[in-house]
Amino acid sequence: MALDSLLRVFVDNWGLARRIARFLAALGISPNLLSLLSFFFAALAGLFFFLSGNDSLLLLAAGIFVCQNAFLDALDGVLARETGNACKKGDFLDHVLDRYSDVFIIGGIIFGGYICWEIGVIAIIGVLLSSYMGTQAQAVGLSRVYGGLVGRADRLLVIIVATFLSLFYPYPFPASGPLSFSFLGWTLFSFALLCNATALQRFFYAWRRI
Repeated sequence: MALDSLLRVFVDNWGLARRIARFLAALGISPNLLSLLSFFFAALAGLFFFLSGNDSLLLLAAGIFVCQNAFLDALDGVLARETGNACKKGDFLDHVLDRYSDVFIIGGIIFGGYICWEIGVIAIIGVLLSSYMGTQAQAVGLSRVYGGLVGRADRLLVIIVATFLSLFYPYPFPASGPLSFSFLGWTLFSFALLCNATALQRFFYAWRRI
């Protein structure tokens, strides 16, 4: 089972998440509002990554915003199920905002100078295509595909860890050479490889079952 699936199972069965969802439902907060808030924090994360440079406080804020994006993105589904409001329109909105969130966060890291733009573009392509393959499988009559090397929850977790590691060691490693990146740079380098591999995995998985 992919880490992304494991994290989904963990969140779905985490009693605290359900209690928070019930509390939010009592306040009249909808799953769509959580999806919008999640996107808002992703946009802030991207902006703060872009502005961070050598400023550890801005980088810390970016990491916190990614955490909030990840938590709310998981919680909106829990809230929808707890309130019986799960619907196609909400699912569609959630996926659209997730893709924009991915672009904002990764784009912020690229424009913040943590990786060269060529590798960053390949990483974004891999992220978008891996998500597309999962939903396109559903569009042709299969179940939605979440498997593969790297899912969205995996990516967010790695970005969060790399961000906080960068606070303690903001320097490139190795110290010189064409592959001399910071933790965030190496994160996007790995996405460029693994997310495109995930897209191909999901493609062939779906192709064999159509």
